[in-house]
Amino acid sequence: MIVATQAEAGTDPVAERVLACASCHGAQGQGTDDQYFPRLAGKPAGYLYHQLVAFRDKRRKYPPMNYLLEFQPDESLRQMADYFASQHPPLPPPAAPTVSNEVLDQGHALVTQGDPQRGIPACERCHGPSFTGMEPAIPGLLGLHARYIAAQLGAWRYGTRTAAAPDCMQIVAGHLTEADVTAVAAWLSSLPAPANALPVPQGSLAMPLKCGSEPN
Repeated sequence: MIVATQAEAGTDPVAERVLACASCHGAQGQGTDDQYFPRLAGKPAGYLYHQLVAFRDKRRKYPPMNYLLEFQPDESLRQMADYFASQHPPLPPPAAPTVSNEVLDQGHALVTQGDPQRGIPACERCHGPSFTGMEPAIPGLLGLHARYIAAQLGAWRYGTRTAAAPDCMQIVAGHLTEADVTAVAAWLSSLPAPANALPVPQGSLAMPLKCGSEPN
């Protein structure tokens, strides 16, 4: 009797493993209509791996994710990160803004110019001029709901989401006001898909401050 291997049978063990993610994040990690479950597809594998480890080790706290990942070894998490990083479904259409033009203008200014007097660098200096992220560990910001972006900025502001020290996002978010967060989230969620949605190569951007999640 000949038993077919998984490869011969046409099955992908990693794709099967991440089926548990589909109900919240979509079959290809493209995101769903739920405003608090983010798009995973196409983000740098290093970023995704760091987040999976953070959930497993309960540095990021969300009980369903903590439970699903509790006993996953590092290699399994790397494979999951590589899988979603390799997926490139189309980005969703941009969200129709629900804020005033003045608020959108404020978000545009902060995202593209920052506010040096308050120690706020422009988002595009780390996440790229098209906001597609940078390899290996800076995520793209496209295809995300405004409420999700606002929730994550709030988590960094209040220290409930952290990254490796120096935690550059916590430093930057700590200088934002509630109004800033609303404006930034609204403007980013209104952006259309660029012609090239891939993260830019490592070293393409001169980081405005040292970030512990980035390799030296």
